[in-house]
Amino acid sequence: MYADSIDKLTKQLSTIENILIIQDLDGVCIPLVKDPLKRKIDKDYVIAANKLKANFKVLTNGEHEGRRGVNRLIDNLFYKNKGAPLDTSLYLPGLAAGGVEYQDNYGNTEHPGVSKEEIDFLSKLPITIENQLLKELNRLMPEVSKRKRVEFSKSAVLDTNYSPTVNLNGIFEYLDGKVERQKEIQLMLNNLMIGLLDLAASHGLKDSFYLHIAPNLGSENGKEIIKYASKGDIGTTDIQFLISGAVKEAGLLVLLNKHIKSKIGSYPFGKDFNVRDAPKTIKGLLELTIQKVSKSDMPTLVGVGDTVTSVWCNKKNMYQRGGSDRGFLTLIQEIGNYYKTDNKIILVDSSGGEVERPKIDNKLPIGITDPEDPLVFSAMVPSGPKGYISWFITLSETRSGINV
Repeated sequence: MYADSIDKLTKQLSTIENILIIQDLDGVCIPLVKDPLKRKIDKDYVIAANKLKANFKVLTNGEHEGRRGVNRLIDNLFYKNKGAPLDTSLYLPGLAAGGVEYQDNYGNTEHPGVSKEEIDFLSKLPITIENQLLKELNRLMPEVSKRKRVEFSKSAVLDTNYSPTVNLNGIFEYLDGKVERQKEIQLMLNNLMIGLLDLAASHGLKDSFYLHIAPNLGSENGKEIIKYASKGDIGTTDIQFLISGAVKEAGLLVLLNKHIKSKIGSYPFGKDFNVRDAPKTIKGLLELTIQKVSKSDMPTLVGVGDTVTSVWCNKKNMYQRGGSDRGFLTLIQEIGNYYKTDNKIILVDSSGGEVERPKIDNKLPIGITDPEDPLVFSAMVPSGPKGYISWFITLSETRSGINV
């Protein structure tokens, strides 16, 4: 379907009673910025999400809590002197940190499947990353002042609770247009983070973590592939140190499990089901869903994301497809095909923010999809988060009378 078809979905989705919208955050309803601490979320969007009630969940690699969490953005919008939002049910419900941090719309959080030992290791990791990154920047960027290198290392490391991350946007801004230098930084960071996996193994946590590379070009031998910088496309900007199993497609099943429980009173996958219990492939996740969920209990799913990639590789004579949203969007498509629920896949153009991304400027966006891509978008939003938010608010209003 073409880029203007988002509006055509409003009427289709406004009358379906059992619907579940599963939406990414950054790049979809929050414009991408070089400094994540400067992110802003739209007040009317938050209110619209709350109106959708059980029909809406987020699925993000960001986090809910902590100083960098999306909850702080909501606090800033609805803050009261007593330190609580005017309406304490306005937090965005769903999964964060790739699928291990769940919260309800009151901000009550839990981290099913994650051990105390893993959390303790993660809590000490940001300072370790910062120190190692500074050493590498001293080596690779000797022309930069010591003060600036320290500033880069501090601002690049995101000290989140479950997903310590290095964000290269500030360094890339300094190296604007110097593609080879940017690629050198990307390679350095990947090697640095691989070393931290070895550090975890030395603490008895060999299989506890993995590296999530965003954007990426898919995976090979169980490892995500860096998308190196090229002219007009900055490629990989973030590498996250994530809990093993914390992938969005597994998180999709966790959210589906909770949604069906709210409808029929029982969990199809079990009460304690979490991403670490889930199969490791889309095929396996689909097979488990078919085995456990009846057609009558399956909602119409709407998946919304922005990070999908497809790049032709001459060396391999094939398209390399990836992106942190590709997996869960593909699973939604496959579930819809099997259950015949007319699921929808919506792609939002996040290139209008401060980070270089491929644009939705034609019917087959280069760098995002390709003629042979099995993932088919029901709608594309070339106007980015602003256009998506406007549509989302309209949809929320049209569904306001539906019993959820």
